[in-house]
Amino acid sequence: TAGFDDPPVPALRTSDGPAGVRGPSWTGPPSASFPCGSALGATWDPDLVRAVGRALGREAHRKGAHVLLAPTVNLHRVPLSGRSFEFPSEDPVLAAEYAVAYGRGVQEEGVACCIKHFVGNETEHERMTVSSEIDERTLRELYFVPFEAAVTRAEVRAVMSAYNKLNGTFCADHRWLLTEVLREDWGHAGVVMSDWFGTHSAVESLRAGLDIEMPGPPVQRGDGLRRALEAGELAEHELDPAVDRVLALVDWASPDGGSVASEASGDDPETRELIRLAATRAT
Repeated sequence: TAGFDDPPVPALRTSDGPAGVRGPSWTGPPSASFPCGSALGATWDPDLVRAVGRALGREAHRKGAHVLLAPTVNLHRVPLSGRSFEFPSEDPVLAAEYAVAYGRGVQEEGVACCIKHFVGNETEHERMTVSSEIDERTLRELYFVPFEAAVTRAEVRAVMSAYNKLNGTFCADHRWLLTEVLREDWGHAGVVMSDWFGTHSAVESLRAGLDIEMPGPPVQRGDGLRRALEAGELAEHELDPAVDRVLALVDWASPDGGSVASEASGDDPETRELIRLAATRAT
């Protein structure tokens, strides 16, 4: 029933990130700055992390964001990793409790969590191309633990695939990782999106279980998927599961019909006190 000038799918805004909600630009209105993931992990306090998650959810509403690109639950493995400050711990059990508390808190405010980066993205050197060589037992006993907990216990609505390869295959193209483990073993029914410019194929990534190439406009998909359909390399019904999952996320996270609100800053005493408490507990 939409007119030709209306978008066929309501707009959905995603926003970084783990220590705050940036909003749509680098230079917009200021955002509340929360202690980083490593600090929150150091509190050993899931209830406090959950309260921070709820505050982040409220902040997301102020920024007009429907999906928070967080939490980051990779493990501290390499001291020089540039994203280590976002990771809660080197310990998978602590990281799992953090992920569950954080995810529940944010989603209790009606904002979807996109947990990241799935999986093995713990090094800065060649971050976007390196192959993390990790055997299955180590994956299941260490690297998978926080992601599995977030999916099965917090029911996070989205998962972000990592830049890197896992045992020679890019994570965004990895059917065993995204379909057999994430969807079939753990029951993830939500969306899987790539890290920004982390999609390396059209058909292969779709068949692997990747729903959204980020960011837009598409580089691999779009015309690439259209050409594959026209050439008979891809059947239209293969698109349906990804479309259904995206529409389900829009329906859950954007009950207002997908309108993207203008962003604003919030500076209330309750948020300031929570930030101070979290920083104190972390210290």
